[in-house]
Amino acid sequence: MTEPAVELPISDARENLADVVSRAHYAGRITYVTGRGQRLAAIVPADLAEAIERAEDAIDVEAARAVLARLDEVPISLTDLRKELGL
Repeated sequence: MTEPAVELPISDARENLADVVSRAHYAGRITYVTGRGQRLAAIVPADLAEAIERAEDAIDVEAARAVLARLDEVPISLTDLRKELGL
């Protein structure tokens, strides 16, 4: 069961850190830590953070593969590269 996300002022998060972490771990709750009404950080279940990291790594690997695949292509002029990059 996953509890809905909540927002918690940083002072409350500090006082209740053990409970906030336990709810993230056992109930899957995301807690947004706020300061002056702005979200500053989030306490999330570790498996969610790890899944995000894996997804980001997969995106990075795919981008690197795309660049490596282009290394075998005909060299591009600096002018054409700037056009391609919108510079």
